[in-house]
Amino acid sequence: MTPLPYLQIAREAIDSKFEGPAVNKSGYLKQYPTLGTHKATFVTLTLHGQLRGCIGSLIAHRPLIDDLISNAQSAAFHDPRFSPLTLAEFHKVSIEVSLLSEPLLLEYTDTEDLKSKIRIDKDGIILRYGNNQATFLPQVWEELHDFESFFAHLGMKAGLGSNPLLYHPEIYTYQVEKIKE
Repeated sequence: MTPLPYLQIAREAIDSKFEGPAVNKSGYLKQYPTLGTHKATFVTLTLHGQLRGCIGSLIAHRPLIDDLISNAQSAAFHDPRFSPLTLAEFHKVSIEVSLLSEPLLLEYTDTEDLKSKIRIDKDGIILRYGNNQATFLPQVWEELHDFESFFAHLGMKAGLGSNPLLYHPEIYTYQVEKIKE
């Protein structure tokens, strides 16, 4: 079975904003009908080993091909942490696509219970408390190796400070299938 061309679609989606033609969605959908099913994706761009953009969806709410195109373009041009990708950078950037499973609410009683249920290196985490929310893909465990560091950074990202578990936030877990160049 031919693997689906996720990376090619992401690259074409970004290139279409520079000089290339629009992604041939109907052609891809005809050849790969699975691209029409709803799926949540994240697109991560790196340049010389450093993050250059990362945007995605947590919930599957549109066809995979549309989610992939939108998130690739958003990672390249609309990640608020970075200026828009330049054409020179585009030719050097590496693309990674993550296909997300459905997030599942993880019931826990306290920090120790949560710590026993989180699978380091496997679980992506969504932390939600009131209007504050943040996520880290499972790949973030590669940089933040331990539970305490991971949740401290996730809490800061969510605007809850470095000890977000004091609030007993909702925790959702998900896994990803990672495709990289």
